[in-house]
Amino acid sequence: MRVAVSGSTGLVGAALVADLRSDGHEVVRLVRPATGGVAPGDIRWDPQTGDIDRSGLEGTDAVVHLAGETISALRWTAEKRRRIRESRVRGTETLARAIAGLSRKPTVFVCAGATGYYGDRGDEVLDEASSPGQGFLPGVSVEWEAATRPVADAGIRVAIARLAPIIDARSPVVARMRLPVMLGLGGWFGSGGHFWPWVDLADVIGAIRLAITRETLSGPIVVAAPETVTNREFVKTMARELRRPAILPIPSPMLTVALGEFAREALLSSQRVIPRRLLDAGYEFQQPKLAPALRAALRPA
Repeated sequence: MRVAVSGSTGLVGAALVADLRSDGHEVVRLVRPATGGVAPGDIRWDPQTGDIDRSGLEGTDAVVHLAGETISALRWTAEKRRRIRESRVRGTETLARAIAGLSRKPTVFVCAGATGYYGDRGDEVLDEASSPGQGFLPGVSVEWEAATRPVADAGIRVAIARLAPIIDARSPVVARMRLPVMLGLGGWFGSGGHFWPWVDLADVIGAIRLAITRETLSGPIVVAAPETVTNREFVKTMARELRRPAILPIPSPMLTVALGEFAREALLSSQRVIPRRLLDAGYEFQQPKLAPALRAALRPA
């Protein structure tokens, strides 16, 4: 296969490019010239201006779109919110229109999404058929997914991978929580009873590759581990793997004063998501349980 990948230097993109190439597939990267990392064979694009070298996309079998501003931040300033939204919505619009206008179109477009689509939903069991939630992240997610419409209208299969926070040594959720837990300062957030979806990086790659090849998979696909855990269970599991205590909560008011909207939507919201479509498709998770996934991610290099 010839596969085009945006966001190829990110955590997921770099792993996906390496995995595809190791199996002998041809991978072309969509790269912004401003990054200074354009190599021969790369496709130049600028999602902000709408410029893209469409000729490089001609004849690709699949396009995987992973580019987007990270949501991790100490606080969401107005500028940070703008970058989060525009990098997802405008970037997807630019790429979708380019794909729809190709003479030799790909057969599938896999676009990243997020479980943030669901917002704060308490104990409600959520899957691909569930409605979006309320708030900044759900609003961005709805626009982000809608931006793929030109591709679907062109008759190309579209799969939207709603990614849970990723477990890997280099992922923000592991990197940011490891130090305080190691120092014995780790604690669950608020009551800790809210559900925290998660997924191992290997299963993100596995799910994306399944979405590329499985012709019956289209529309939203929840990419999260089948084991649902609360924030308290997540923190306590990390503490056990690091052989450190985790006995006290971090009060919700303290988090919201310090981190504002980021705390409310990313740290304190509850999403009890089930990867129903992956399970129905027979996907076998490489890391279905949190403890071994964290153990591998926390292993000394």
